[in-house]
Amino acid sequence: MTSILSLYRNAFGGLSREAWLLAAVMFINRSGAMVVPFLSVYLTESMGFSLKQAGILLSLFGVGSMCGTFLGGWLTDRIGHFKVQFFSLVLGGAWFFVMVQLQSFAFFAGGILILSTLTECLRPANASSVSSYARPENVTRAFSLNRMAINLGFSIGPALGGVLATISFKWLFMADGLTCLAAGAFFFFYFRHRQGHAPVPKAQRPVSSTPARTPYRDGLFLLFAVLCCCYAVAFFQFFSTMPLYFRQVYQLSKLEIGGLLAFNGLLVFLLEMVIVYLLGDKHALWKLIVVGLLLLATAFSLLNLVHGFWVLVLSVLLMSLSEMFAMPFMSTLTVQRSGPYNRGSYMGLYSLSYSAAHILGPYVGTTTIANHGFETLWWGATMLCLVAAVGFYVVVKRLSATN
Repeated sequence: MTSILSLYRNAFGGLSREAWLLAAVMFINRSGAMVVPFLSVYLTESMGFSLKQAGILLSLFGVGSMCGTFLGGWLTDRIGHFKVQFFSLVLGGAWFFVMVQLQSFAFFAGGILILSTLTECLRPANASSVSSYARPENVTRAFSLNRMAINLGFSIGPALGGVLATISFKWLFMADGLTCLAAGAFFFFYFRHRQGHAPVPKAQRPVSSTPARTPYRDGLFLLFAVLCCCYAVAFFQFFSTMPLYFRQVYQLSKLEIGGLLAFNGLLVFLLEMVIVYLLGDKHALWKLIVVGLLLLATAFSLLNLVHGFWVLVLSVLLMSLSEMFAMPFMSTLTVQRSGPYNRGSYMGLYSLSYSAAHILGPYVGTTTIANHGFETLWWGATMLCLVAAVGFYVVVKRLSATN
C-alpha cells in the first residue's frame, strides 16, 4: 500500500500551481459534460429525428468544433489564451440555455453549430496555457493532469446525466451550461492577474533569420494531424454510436449507459498519470502511440467476436487504456514540434484533427449502421486503427528525429 501511495505521489509531484488550477477549471467544466454523451439518444428518442438526421446533427457539431478550434488557435496567438478560455467558457455556457428552446431540425442544426464553435475555442487555448505554465520536463505530465481532471469530471457528468435524463433531457443542457459558467468564473478569479496569459507582442519578439514554422506548411506534422483524425474517428464512436449500440442491441437503460461512459472517465482518472510517469520517459513516443491504436482495434473487434455485458465492460477498459497510451503523447509531440510564438497555431491544428473527426465519425458511424449494421462498423473501425498504427509508426519516428 505504501509503495502504491509513493508511486502516485511521485507521479503527481513537481507540477506547478497553475497546472493544478487549470486542471481544476477543466474538472468543473467537465463535471457537467452531459449533453454530448447522450446527444445521439436525445436526438432519436426525445426529438424524434431519424438516425440519418441525428448523424447530420452530430456531424454539424463537428463542423462547429472544427471552426472553434481553428478560431481558438488563431486567437490564442493574437490575444492570449486567457481571454480565449474565459470567453469560450462564458459564452458557451450561456448558449446551452438557448439550446433548450430549439425544437425544429433547422434551428437545432444552427444552434449546435454555434454551440460547438463557442465551446471548442477552449481546446487550443487551454492546451497552449498548459504548455506555457508547465516546466519543460513536466509537459507530458501537465497534459495528463489536465486530461485526468477532464476524465474525473467526465466520470461524474454522464453518471449524473443518466439520472437527469430519466427526468428530462433538457436538464442536461442546463447542467452543462451552469458548469461552463462556473468554470469561467473560477478561471477568471484565479488567472486574471497571473503571468503568462498575454502573447509576446511581435515588436518585442527576437529577430531570427529563420521565420517561425507554420503548421499548415509543415508536411510531416500535417500527416501526423491526419493520422490523429483517423484515430479520433474510431475513438469517438465511443461517444456517438456506442450509446446507440448499448441501447439498441443490449437494451441497456440510460443509467447503465451513463455508468459505462463514466467507467471510462474513472479509469483514465485513476491510471493515466501513473502510466505516463512510469512509461513516458522510458519509451519512444511512436511505441506508446502505436500501442494505443492496437488496444483500440482490439476493443472494437471484441464487440463482434464475443457477446455479453462483460464484453462491453472489457471493451470500455481497452478503449480507456488506448486513450491513455495515445493522447497524452500526441499532445507532447505537438508541443515539441512548436515554439513559443506558434504554439497556439500548432495546438489549433492538432485540435482541428479531432474536430474533423467529430464531423466524419458520427456521420460515417450512423450511415454505416443504417446501411450495414453495427458489425460492419466495428470491423471498419478495427481496420482504420490498424492502418493508422502503421502510419504513426512511420510519421512519429520521423517527427521525433527532426524536432
